[in-house]
Order: sequence, then C-alpha cells, then structure tokens
Amino acid sequence: MTFIAKTYSTFLYAMAFVAGATLVWLMISVVVSVLMRNLGLQPFAWLFTSSEYGLLYMTMLGAPWLVREKGHVHIELVTSTLPEKARHVVSRLVAIACVLVCVILAWKGLELFLKNIERGDYDTRAYYYPRWLLTITFPLSFGLMAVEFLRFVFGSELMHSGEAGIHE
Repeated sequence: MTFIAKTYSTFLYAMAFVAGATLVWLMISVVVSVLMRNLGLQPFAWLFTSSEYGLLYMTMLGAPWLVREKGHVHIELVTSTLPEKARHVVSRLVAIACVLVCVILAWKGLELFLKNIERGDYDTRAYYYPRWLLTITFPLSFGLMAVEFLRFVFGSELMHSGEAGIHE
C-alpha cells in the first residue's frame, strides 16, 4: 500500500472515529439535558446546539467510511435475481450513478462553503458559529464518497453481493 493510500485510509478512519465519538456525545448531551429538565433546571443552550451540529458532523463524517464498508443502505432484491454477469454490470452502473451524484453534491457543497467564507456567514443560536465550519463537511464527505464509490466502479469488489437479506 502506498503512502498516499495509507494516508487516505487513515484520514477516512479518523473521520469515522470522530463520527462515532460524536454519537457518544449525542447520547451524553441528551441524557444530561433530560436529567437537568427533570431536576427543574434549564439545560444549557449550547448543549442543544452542539447536538444539532453533532447530527450533521456524525452523518457527513461517517458516510465515506460506511460506503467503504458497504454499510450504507441498499436493497439487493433485484440484484439477487440477476445472473452473475448482469449483476456485475448493474452493480457497476449503480456505482457510476452514485459517483456522479456525489460529485455533483460535492461541487454544490464547495460552492456553498466558498459562499459562506466570502460572506462571513455565522450561524447564530446559542453562540456565533462560522457557517463554513458546517458546510465544509459537504464537499469533503461527498468528495470522499465519490472516491469510495469509484472503488466499486474500477475495483475487483462489487457493491452488491447478489444475496438478498441481512448478511452479518
């Protein structure tokens, strides 16, 4: 494995780790918020806001890793009925479509990110938070998802196993 491939994989797994840590934070913040309400206290404003931001970060940062691990949701009802050669073609065509969608979303996300920087936009809730810190996740995550779907287009591994049902 080359240095670039190792660095890329490390970055992808680091993003997944941050997504997992964010999930833990979401659990803690909800529990703390509920406990505070039950004790008659007003939960901290930043607690709720950080949970909202966490949902975005968790989703976007974990998505490329999910594509790599084939953990994203797809239904193999149709591909399981296809002959092997047809399944290979369909799986690669679906992966190409996924690459195209991800590239478009990464491009539009980049435009939004750059617009947020140019305007100096802030999200104003409990505190001022630069909006570009939220929108940077769009080009980053969709760009990496495009790379991961490209692995199913050109690599030896297919996105679809050809088996309907749960495989765990």
